[in-house]
Amino acid sequence: MSDNLTIPVADTTEFLTGLLAHLGLSAADAADCARDLVQTNLWGVDSHGLLRLPIYAQRILDGSVNSHPDVKCLGGRGGFEVWDGDGGLGYVVGHKATDRAIELAKTNGIGAVGVRNSNHFGAAGLYIKQATDAGMIALAMTNVIPNLVVPGGAKPITGNNPLAFGAPTGGDFPMILDISMSAVAGGKLLLAQEKGEKIPFGWATDRNGEPTDDPFVGFEGFLLPLGGHKGFGLSLMVDILCGVLTGGAYQFDIKSMYANPNEPSDTCHMFIVIDPDAFLGREQLEARMADMHKTIKASPMSAKGGRMLIPGELEHETMMKRQRDGLPVPASLMAEIRSIAEAQGYEFPAILCAA
Repeated sequence: MSDNLTIPVADTTEFLTGLLAHLGLSAADAADCARDLVQTNLWGVDSHGLLRLPIYAQRILDGSVNSHPDVKCLGGRGGFEVWDGDGGLGYVVGHKATDRAIELAKTNGIGAVGVRNSNHFGAAGLYIKQATDAGMIALAMTNVIPNLVVPGGAKPITGNNPLAFGAPTGGDFPMILDISMSAVAGGKLLLAQEKGEKIPFGWATDRNGEPTDDPFVGFEGFLLPLGGHKGFGLSLMVDILCGVLTGGAYQFDIKSMYANPNEPSDTCHMFIVIDPDAFLGREQLEARMADMHKTIKASPMSAKGGRMLIPGELEHETMMKRQRDGLPVPASLMAEIRSIAEAQGYEFPAILCAA
């Protein structure tokens, strides 16, 4: 077996949908989660796509993730609500909360839904795409366990708490910025482990705070912050909006799905959506975004042949290529997924074994 496989998009989506339903999700939730996992790989964000399926499957099977959550509103006022995720898979909870934030924005001009009692929700950009597809501007964020060593600190005190922002452009793709508050997301270390690669110094430290290029040591250790005190401050902002404000878990009350695979994570999220029709109007927003895009693209580059990219452009180009050519996935990961399927009596399609 080669080190990497290239698997077809449609067949992968169909297989994942069936497997997730077989594991216990409803047919609709399984389809949504499969779509999200494949979409993330299509964007080239391989650290948050199929790579996460094994841990999700384990947690669904052992009940630490509720396969049929009763996701509901706990209260709020006006355009702001807080919801209970009932321990569900973050994708399921996140999309329902984003749908509600979009509804609130249509009524109030802006809608915000905070969520507590949830789990890992994958790439934050998925919920931004959901909003921009509806013509909205959006912010999405989630808190995670403290895994970030901040400047001068001796141990982690906050998470690398991802934050995403996006706006429709009226063009081929929306502008989507999806970042974490660490130099890289922890999933990048997991992907390096899967590929048998080293990581650059500056991504992570060992448990004594010493720099490392070993992804296993780094994942067991600490991540380094994005922009020093700036990343630290933004990570606190995300935790306040997600965990503190919602009455949910924050800082050390959150659990890692890797360190505590058999326990709910109690992760919290926040989704904020703005309807441009509340003031500017969608057509004018798109025209102004197109003008901004044009200005950015016209910016001179220092390197010959270089080009300026706006957030979301590289992901769009990667998606176009992978939709045509297939998804590159480590063979070891597909072997692991195959083992999960076969252990549960679910047929693994031969087409996903071909390089």
